[in-house]
Amino acid sequence: MLPTLKTSAIAAVAALSLAATSAAPAHAWGKNEQNFLKGVAAAVIVGTIIKNSQARAQPAPAPVYQQPRYQEPAYQPAPRHPHRGEGRVIGSTQNSIYGTPAAQAFNSYGSRERRAIQSQLRAYGYYSGGIDGSFGPGTYRAVIAYARDTGGEGRLGDRGGAYGIFDSLIY
Repeated sequence: MLPTLKTSAIAAVAALSLAATSAAPAHAWGKNEQNFLKGVAAAVIVGTIIKNSQARAQPAPAPVYQQPRYQEPAYQPAPRHPHRGEGRVIGSTQNSIYGTPAAQAFNSYGSRERRAIQSQLRAYGYYSGGIDGSFGPGTYRAVIAYARDTGGEGRLGDRGGAYGIFDSLIY
C-alpha cells in the first residue's frame, strides 16, 4: 500500500507543480489559489488510499453447510443378569414387591391417603418405618401381617382385594 501511495502522491504533487508553474509564477498566486491546490492534492491522495483499500478488501466466504454425522452414545447400559439362577432380572418389578397387586393399589392412592394407611398400620403395631407414603419392604410386611391377622390374606392376590384392605385402614 505504501509504495503505491507514495508513487501516487509524488505524481499528483509533480503534476500540480508543473501545472502551477506553467500557468503563472508561484509568487503571483494568492492564498486562496494555494489552499485550493492543497485541497486538490489532499483529495487525490485520499482517493488513492480509498481505492487501494477497496481493491484489497475481499468479501467474507459464504458459510458452508456440513451434514451432521451420527456418533455412538458414550454410555453402555448395564447388562442384566439372572438372579441366583431363578430367571428373574435384578431390578424387575414383575417379580418383586413393587409389582404386586398390593403395591399397585397402594401407589394408586394419593400421598395423603398413603400416609394415612401407614399411620394406621403403625397405630395397630404392624409398621415401624417412617410415614413417608412410599411403598417399600416395611409397608409390604405390615400389610401382609395386617391382612393375615384380619383374615384377608387371600384378598391380596388381586387389586380389588388390596383396595378393600387399604380402604378398611383409611375409612
